Amino acid sequence: MKVLSIKSLQEEFEYDYYMYIPLTIILNSCIGSIAAMTVLAQGTGIIPGIELTLCVSLCMGYNAALLAGSNKKIAFWMLAISLVANLLLILITLL
Repeated sequence: MKVLSIKSLQEEFEYDYYMYIPLTIILNSCIGSIAAMTVLAQGTGIIPGIELTLCVSLCMGYNAALLAGSNKKIAFWMLAISLVANLLLILITLL
């Protein structure tokens, strides 16, 4: 049985990097759009504006890192941070 750890996920991402690029772009964009929708459902104000800026910046940062051809390790960590932050935004705004 394979152990699920950050190191094994990172090695898998780096090994099949070109396969994961389109999959993670779609995943990150879908999670980011759901987070943006839940943030905008709160209404307009300074706090939702900051949350929306964070959400969009993280999603665009990961996509820009892929397009710029950055290091695979940097791309993996940007994906992880983006997914975790957007999932937390979704949970915070729905609760």
